[in-house]
Amino acid sequence: MNKLETLLSQYAMYHRSKKNILTHFFGIPLIVIAVVGMTFIPLFDVSGATITLAALIGSVLCCYYLMLSPTFGLMMSAVILAFYFLVQTLNPLIANAGIMTVLFWAGVFFVGWVLQFIGHYFEGKKPAFVDDLIGLAIGPLFVLVELLFVFGLFKELENKIVNNAGEYKA
Repeated sequence: MNKLETLLSQYAMYHRSKKNILTHFFGIPLIVIAVVGMTFIPLFDVSGATITLAALIGSVLCCYYLMLSPTFGLMMSAVILAFYFLVQTLNPLIANAGIMTVLFWAGVFFVGWVLQFIGHYFEGKKPAFVDDLIGLAIGPLFVLVELLFVFGLFKELENKIVNNAGEYKA
């Protein structure tokens, strides 16, 4: 089993309930975009382009995902980039990067985590990151992969994860 399969299988062991996975389809994207929003802090300029903390964190995550799998890494990079540009567009509309912007993204972050904990109530298990912090990085990838499974894609990977983590529960 390769590293990607191992990490996804370990994460999946905490996520076998379809209700839990459904809450993650909404909660994790909200958390990720909120983190982008809260870290959209200018650090320095390079040739006229402002580099933000969000861009640095996103770049590191994208590199990690690309090392795990070029295919999924490209997909995750596209998602992170889309979130980055969405935040870049929304921030001036919220309150021109003032305290209201911070409160807005903190609220989105909170709602995302509430959904996560509701899902884990259905699951009857604690979140994966409690036992291993890498779960915070694997969660968004897991949601992407589970969404692809819903559309019937990557069946071989899905079968390996189910064999390792167990069948889905209602």
